[in-house]
Amino acid sequence: MTLVNHRITLAARPVGLPRPTDFAHGEEPVRDPGHGEVLVKTRYISLDPAMRGWMNEGKSYVPPIQIGEVFRAIALGDVVASNDPALAPGDHVTGMLGVQEYATLPARSLTKVPPIAPLPVLLSALGMPGLTAYFGLLDVGRPQPGETVVVSAAAGAVGQIVGQIAKIKGCRAVGIAGGPEKCAYVRELGFDAAIDYKSSDVAAGLREHCPDGIHVYFDNVGGDILDAALARLAMRARVVICGAISQYNATGKITGPANYLSLLVNRASMTGMIVMDYAARYSEAIAEMAGWRAAGKLRSREDIVRGLAAFPAALNKLFTGENLGKLILEV
Repeated sequence: MTLVNHRITLAARPVGLPRPTDFAHGEEPVRDPGHGEVLVKTRYISLDPAMRGWMNEGKSYVPPIQIGEVFRAIALGDVVASNDPALAPGDHVTGMLGVQEYATLPARSLTKVPPIAPLPVLLSALGMPGLTAYFGLLDVGRPQPGETVVVSAAAGAVGQIVGQIAKIKGCRAVGIAGGPEKCAYVRELGFDAAIDYKSSDVAAGLREHCPDGIHVYFDNVGGDILDAALARLAMRARVVICGAISQYNATGKITGPANYLSLLVNRASMTGMIVMDYAARYSEAIAEMAGWRAAGKLRSREDIVRGLAAFPAALNKLFTGENLGKLILEV
């Protein structure tokens, strides 16, 4: 019996928050793998804020998703059939499988992963969010023991890992998150303090919890919170620009930092980071983080939504603040 692939494609470029009509559901026969290819059945799909940027026309660090193209997504799946000796049926793999049930891809574009339980952790703490936190904080932020590290979206996929690595490295960790549940989770992870941007003044919270200033600010949101952090920088602070989720659905001009002169006054630096630049060192980072996890020093929470049809609504949870931890779609 011929397998049928159910998939989601981009139907229109959204203006503001994506709507259901910006996506299309379709199906097609599954293509058998050719030479050097494998057929993968998708199990878990990573939902990430960067996906919103991929929907826009224009230059970025990756080409935009084209209209009618399967929606790009990092995912984890099982090899069903293989035409390459590097992978065998039953192997777990990650890669750009897309938002679909099956994907036929070159074996070289996939990474074999161990059967860790639970598997979604391979898309969370030991996946791209964990790698982003690891390299963004350690290589770009360069925290030193005793320094204060502040991270926005601290209860999210990347933020939850940043704060824990900061603590492992002997730093003070302060998280900014939205709502009492998220702030409670941030404190549960071992952060020294949590600031609720929905119910309190972020600038006042930073003055209270960062009396010596911010030595490393790991930014995931941009906007007003970035400005508040810039106003509290310590001398020679490092600002890591990982994302700007507050700006991704802007319908007008993107709002840049108004307090950027704080970089001059405090001889600070602001650096953008894309995790793909560190691909040659992924195995190094995963090995160290897996060790921390085994020792109970690194935890994560996965927010799992089930069913391919739930993709459009699930993606928007990232921008409405509904998810807690790493958002994943179980196919």
